[in-house]
Amino acid sequence: MGRRKKIVQECEKLMDKPEQIRNIAIAAHVDHGKTTLSDNLLAGAGMISDETAGQQLAMDTKEDEQERGITIDAANVSMTHEWEGENHLINLIDTPGHVDFGGDVTRAMRAVDGALVVVDAVEGAMPQTETVLRQALREGVKPALFINKVDRLINELQEGPEEMQQRLVDVITDVNELIRGMTEEKDYDWTVSVEDGTVAFGSALYKWGVSMPSMEETGISFGDIMELERGGDRQELHERTPLSDVVLDMVAEHFPDPLDAQPRRIPTVWRGDSESDIARQMREVDDDGEVVFMATDISMDPHAGEIATGRLFSGTIRKGQELYVSGTAGKNRVQSVGVFMGGEREELDRGVPAGNIAAVTGLRDAIAGSTVSSVEMTPFESIEHISEPVITKSVEAERMDDLPKLIQTLQQVAKEDPTIRIEINEDTGEHLISGQGELHLEVITQRIRDNQGIPVRTGEPIVVYREQVQGQSHEVEGVSPNRHNKFYITAEPLSQDIVDSIKLGEISMDMPELERREALQEAGMDKDTSQNVEHIHGTNILIDDTKGIQHLNETMELVIEGLEEALDDGPLAAEPVQGTLLRLHDARLHEDTIHRGPAQVIPATRDAVHRSLIAGQVKLLEPIQNVRIDVASEYMGSASGEIQGRRGRVDDMYQEGDLMVIEGIAPVEEMIGFSSDIRSATEGRASWNTENAGFRVLSDNLQREKIMEIRERKGMKLELSQAIDYI
Repeated sequence: MGRRKKIVQECEKLMDKPEQIRNIAIAAHVDHGKTTLSDNLLAGAGMISDETAGQQLAMDTKEDEQERGITIDAANVSMTHEWEGENHLINLIDTPGHVDFGGDVTRAMRAVDGALVVVDAVEGAMPQTETVLRQALREGVKPALFINKVDRLINELQEGPEEMQQRLVDVITDVNELIRGMTEEKDYDWTVSVEDGTVAFGSALYKWGVSMPSMEETGISFGDIMELERGGDRQELHERTPLSDVVLDMVAEHFPDPLDAQPRRIPTVWRGDSESDIARQMREVDDDGEVVFMATDISMDPHAGEIATGRLFSGTIRKGQELYVSGTAGKNRVQSVGVFMGGEREELDRGVPAGNIAAVTGLRDAIAGSTVSSVEMTPFESIEHISEPVITKSVEAERMDDLPKLIQTLQQVAKEDPTIRIEINEDTGEHLISGQGELHLEVITQRIRDNQGIPVRTGEPIVVYREQVQGQSHEVEGVSPNRHNKFYITAEPLSQDIVDSIKLGEISMDMPELERREALQEAGMDKDTSQNVEHIHGTNILIDDTKGIQHLNETMELVIEGLEEALDDGPLAAEPVQGTLLRLHDARLHEDTIHRGPAQVIPATRDAVHRSLIAGQVKLLEPIQNVRIDVASEYMGSASGEIQGRRGRVDDMYQEGDLMVIEGIAPVEEMIGFSSDIRSATEGRASWNTENAGFRVLSDNLQREKIMEIRERKGMKLELSQAIDYI
């Protein structure tokens, strides 16, 4: 029997014992060593050879991941590990660290109960470390810390015991500050500490690791480690204190099992009736209950078709079952169930019970984020992605014959990755793909070419802008084409707290009204306004301040349709409107239904919304990025010049080890092509990363020029409304 088959059988035996299951994700900033660590864990579980661990990067299963040397897709693997005489089933997800693929991290956190956060000992906690921690804690996932690349402190930086200890303490303090800041209102303390064994140190590349419990067990001290590292005896270090044992022991001991985690996590991720049978079954991880499965990842297999991977919260999922998929009609039939072993999926003859991560085929209607269940139920909270698409490219097939295949492929891309937006421009026939950054779009278009064999042409990257009202407008009137219907609307900016709460899914129209009202008041909205919320679209809110207007109830649906059209295409450059509160103060409606149909109400509302936005001095907002550059001090001037020369600003400069760190912000549009420019400015001696930081108002002297440029690109007329005389 092959080694792999044996491991699958071991996993099968443990699936029915939730107290011995650990569902975990490895998360970190880019290049901090997650995938190399995953290799170690796979080798420790006997899944790959010990010699190639660290170089094989077994969890980077796609060709482009191996070529680029970064993880692009989250990859799943199930393995077993013995701790305290008992075998444990560990379902592990290796997640990407690059900010462009942050959506994969967010989705992975919904499937797991523990997050192993990896931090580079030399670089310390970085912006993306904070982002992945925030994603984990928001989903109710418990963190533990592995500080990687300790060998570099010993050999490259030649640090003594005191310096090294101080550096490691600083990393732990930084991580704990982040955890405290995000769990202030919780009744549990999830900070990590060396003493209780929730922190481990080591070198994923050289396969050794230590923690306080492992040091007590093996008798190895930090002094021994420094001696062996400096003497080049890394193999002996690996044999005496293998990294995989240290980390997997920590996982088994400190991460919660599904029985412990689900009662705490269900109220965080599901807003259904907590007294219902289905809520009880999920809390109890009842494998005889109704099937409740959350698809967190959709991938394509050339032989099996679409595979939905996700967490099973209750019931047992089996081949042949007919299941509901939230948001779609009818049922889907399960074709097969299995588990992932890195790039390979192993089909199982048995069902997969609650508490496990399963790979299921046959769920053709599921997308990443779907709730799949045996009875119709309240779906899970949608998975909110922190950053939104900021860059767009047009994609067209070189051969007309490939057009149907391209459309199908783009639909598949949107299904697999909800952070990608696909749009077909009706006027130009172009297909537009919007993503998190240049690399995100580059990877998608390369995969369309290579995996689907469709030769495509891509346009220059286009940056996505937003429009937002800057002040309180006076009341404006929108009149229907037949002059019989009138709407009176004002616009004003929403507070940033309310916008953030909407983005994080803490305020939505799907919530019970009372809960939504409380959430809005908590975010700063006054009581009267919060009671009249009629609709939320994107990060915009419509308030109905009218009193007893006849026929308004039956017309409201059309009013909302007109409002949504107006907000999707703002008055300046048909870019989406954000962060705006619109109030409907009054309406005059015709008695006769025929005179207040869609052709009358929709244009009247759209007109009123646009006019109120203009009266409130709507302006164009551009997306910006936080930029961090680590560079040798002699190149500091040219590196900071690269930010300043891009309409950016440098906020901080400080020394870290032998490098200078420059932190600042810059517009996304100006950052296109940054990588080649910074390389040549610093002779390849800089490392940098960017992180999307939302939108800011474009400076006044650039407003008109940029608006005209966008209008021209979209084929709109170039005259602005005369009321826009402030730009």
